[in-house]
Amino acid sequence: MNRRYFLSQSSLAAGTLLLPGWALAAEAEAEHLVILHTNDVHSRLDPFPMDGSRNQGMGGVAARAALIEQIRKENTHVLLLDAGDIFQGTPYFNLYKGEPEMKAMQAMGYDACTMGNHDFDAGLDNFAAQLQHVKFPVIVSNYDFSNTPMEGKALPYKIFRRGRLKIGVLGVGIELKGLVPDALFGNTVYQDPVAKANETAYYLKYREKCDLIVCLSHLGYSYREGNRISDKSLAAASENIDLIIGGHTHTFLPEPEKVRNKKGEEVLINQVGWGGIVLGRLDYIFSKVSKKNFWKSHGIEVEKKTVL
Repeated sequence: MNRRYFLSQSSLAAGTLLLPGWALAAEAEAEHLVILHTNDVHSRLDPFPMDGSRNQGMGGVAARAALIEQIRKENTHVLLLDAGDIFQGTPYFNLYKGEPEMKAMQAMGYDACTMGNHDFDAGLDNFAAQLQHVKFPVIVSNYDFSNTPMEGKALPYKIFRRGRLKIGVLGVGIELKGLVPDALFGNTVYQDPVAKANETAYYLKYREKCDLIVCLSHLGYSYREGNRISDKSLAAASENIDLIIGGHTHTFLPEPEKVRNKKGEEVLINQVGWGGIVLGRLDYIFSKVSKKNFWKSHGIEVEKKTVL
């Protein structure tokens, strides 16, 4: 799949032209939310080397930070999220065990992340220790960390306020048994991600009255094996989740995929490959007329000379 894209969907903008005057006035008071996201960055702090390879010159935290800063200057309400596998893949992790990765994310102002399987690669005690470098939460609802170094250090969900909006963010992680050595995840208990996601999303929607519910998932986009839980199967079995930001399978989606959930409602799934090559962007508009409307998506290539 071609990862060199910059796609935009603007059906809301076109539809607005047909609204009556009273509706246009309501739309003028709409809240605009920008969600930026990454996944499977795998310790890629520097751009890919200029060695003639496919990804040469792409990625790197300096270029990503510049993009994020520019977008924040242009938009009032921005949420920056990561779907896991922050660690492993370059000598930075081999030498420093995740400290520079975490410090870079803190400097870029990430709002939350979830855990991927490679975030266990130096053990839970190491991951817990690296959290001293960040102020943003680690969100995962289906790992029970009781009696582990991560006990009390992760949240099942977090509610973010942007203007009048309440955005509920939950997280789900992949089955660790057989994927991660037992000694590295220790006493972590894996729980059904679909059940935990639905339980948490119900609470966020009906108890907390969230305007948007986002699931950070490290389950993987899709699998041929029907018994493996993926973002697509989670979306189809879900209730009350509006957006799944995925990771694990390193999938470059040219645009968010739309899946109907158990209620017949639309769930968006997005994933932006790996290595920090692409910064995902999704725009939502909230108003009294449209309530909640996905407006457009951009997959922004991360490189030094990127221009929006």
